[in-house]
Amino acid sequence: MTGAVDVHARVLDARAPADRERIDRLRADPAVEVLDTLAQQRDGLAALIPAPGAAVLDEPPRWIHYPWRRALVALLGPHGYRRLRLDRNRHKITADEQERLGALTIAVVGSSAGYAVAQQLALEGVCGRLRLADFDHLEATNLNRVAAGVLELGLNKAVVAARRVAELDPYLPVRAYPEGATPAGLDALLDGVDILVEECDALEMKVLLREHARARGIPVLMATSDRGLLDVERFDSEPRRPVLHGVLGGVDGARLAGLSAADKVPYVLRILDAARLSARGAASLLEVGHSIGTWPQLAGDVAAGAAAVAAAVRRIGTGRPLPSGRIRIDIDDALDGLALDGPASSDRARAGRTAGGAGAVCGAEATSADPGEAEPPANPAAAVAFAAARAPSGGNAQPWLMDVGAGGLTLRPDPNASVTMDLHGRGSAVALGAALFNARAAAAAHGILGPVTIDGGTGGADAAGLRVHLRFGGSAGIGGGDGDGDVAVLAASYRAVLRRETNRNTGRPRDLGAEAEAGLRAAACGEGGGLHLLTGRGPIAAAARVLAAADRTRYLDPRLHAEMIAELCEPGPDGVPPTGIDVRSLGLTDAALAVLDVVRRTDVMDALAQWDVGAALGEDTRTRILSGSALAVVTCPGRSAADHVRGGAATEAVWVCAEALGLSVHPMSPVFLYAQDRDDYPVLSRERADALRHLHRAFDGIVGLAADHPPALVLRLSHDAAPARVRSRRRAPDTAGAAR
Repeated sequence: MTGAVDVHARVLDARAPADRERIDRLRADPAVEVLDTLAQQRDGLAALIPAPGAAVLDEPPRWIHYPWRRALVALLGPHGYRRLRLDRNRHKITADEQERLGALTIAVVGSSAGYAVAQQLALEGVCGRLRLADFDHLEATNLNRVAAGVLELGLNKAVVAARRVAELDPYLPVRAYPEGATPAGLDALLDGVDILVEECDALEMKVLLREHARARGIPVLMATSDRGLLDVERFDSEPRRPVLHGVLGGVDGARLAGLSAADKVPYVLRILDAARLSARGAASLLEVGHSIGTWPQLAGDVAAGAAAVAAAVRRIGTGRPLPSGRIRIDIDDALDGLALDGPASSDRARAGRTAGGAGAVCGAEATSADPGEAEPPANPAAAVAFAAARAPSGGNAQPWLMDVGAGGLTLRPDPNASVTMDLHGRGSAVALGAALFNARAAAAAHGILGPVTIDGGTGGADAAGLRVHLRFGGSAGIGGGDGDGDVAVLAASYRAVLRRETNRNTGRPRDLGAEAEAGLRAAACGEGGGLHLLTGRGPIAAAARVLAAADRTRYLDPRLHAEMIAELCEPGPDGVPPTGIDVRSLGLTDAALAVLDVVRRTDVMDALAQWDVGAALGEDTRTRILSGSALAVVTCPGRSAADHVRGGAATEAVWVCAEALGLSVHPMSPVFLYAQDRDDYPVLSRERADALRHLHRAFDGIVGLAADHPPALVLRLSHDAAPARVRSRRRAPDTAGAAR
């Protein structure tokens, strides 16, 4: 079926000889069902208040032939039928308003949600002509919201909708466009249209339809099936209004048509206003392609949207006020305010849905310094503190308290910076070790490198009493490594320490090479740590699956999710972000950035957790790991807090070495990283403790980790990654005593 098609029942008038002959033939055909309730219809018409005039009462009846139903129906004439059928509209719609609305020509593009809209408009009699466009055909999956039946499966949706309208009102002209809305056919589709209802899926067509409607001064209405969103664009009174309220940033339909599906995602999310989607709707958005095949819709939501569109049509058609804009008519939200003890308490009981701060789509992160910060101070002691403050830490928490003076630098854990994943302060100890490596490099470069002592962290695993002190003056190592090491090499790494950064961009896998692997292992061993390298694609893929599953847990556990959200920050009014992980540093595509408003929401995560789904939450982690050349697991020489300090120093040494080899480095450490005993897992997540323990065991098996050499950090090493765009800011170290 091609081109526009007038889809209607055949109206037969017995006064016309040809029609009389056809009526007789149809009535005699045993395959045709004949329905004649004309007497009851006439009685109903005569009983109306006020009684219709003689012209309506005496109007000759018609016979309506529905060939697709093989049915013949006796019906009042067009004026009498409309008067009788719409009588119950009064006085909500006055007779004069009904007349005005009955003169409207309305086009509906898209016949899934649009099917309900067309039915609603026809039911209320608020249009005089309908144009229905859809290229798609009715499938069984449409029957949860499209009020059709199995007898119509495989038929064009616009034709099915037109037939249903004809069965309701055979006198209402309906034209179907089985090819849908096409760029070449938009002039014919919109010519003479008073109101356009847009319910199609294609993003570029949404924009093209509005561009053409704006050029003709046609108002556009759109309803979505989530939280009752109604969108109104009054191009009839605002001919210069940007399409879709300007949320697409001026991108036109022609440009959108050339984008890939992935590149269209940010624009779709802006149209949907993703931050205000229902929790289940937003959660479902993340699950498309994983636990569900496409975006879910409910018949009730579709029907509510159709009712909202009809109300907007009534306002436009009768000249009542209706500005451009968006409104949500959320039935579920209204029901949240329902109370047993009366309407007044209902209002008091209403509770809004809450959302967290900026969201994340990556796993546990460590972050480096802002390249826009000042050069290191000239004072040697202050320069040491400056370098120490540029060490990586989980979530850029900078979990250290720093005392610096002429005699040396002391580092201790900051209990206020500890989070759930920092079990027994092990993560903080690793961060202190990285800061110590940086401080030693700066001290060596300034000729003031002295010995290191670690107090309070050698007898147990808890880092609460840990103190790490670097004395200024001579040269010595931190113990557990190779003595004082090569001071010249350490000094030479000073500038590399200051340049070190986290690069979260994806790369292209390549072979590290034996020489690079040996150099990385030597860097770890030189600081008393160890290194396990995964370079084969099979082991990397296996580890990626485990770490992706662990990140899913981080999203779905309320406390872990809240702490992850709190790590992220965006530039403030002055353009400068607070300390934390700058969202601009995440290396996200536009599509992934557009999802931030969804994944940050606690209600969305609660829904995914309740359904026990959310595989998509770890997909970004898996993709990034698979793009790397290797996964490096730096290990500690033992289980004590002091050993974790050494593991942190080894991590920083490996990081600096990797960048010297031309590799990009991105920490990908999982939730279970610092769990060492069975009792640690319930601390991380009571509901998911067993799952985390099994994931941890699987990861240890893939990497070959030993219990007495726990991991300090997991690093993704990549070739050919694009340069990092920005680096997260740091707190300025307290160097007030540095000149003493």
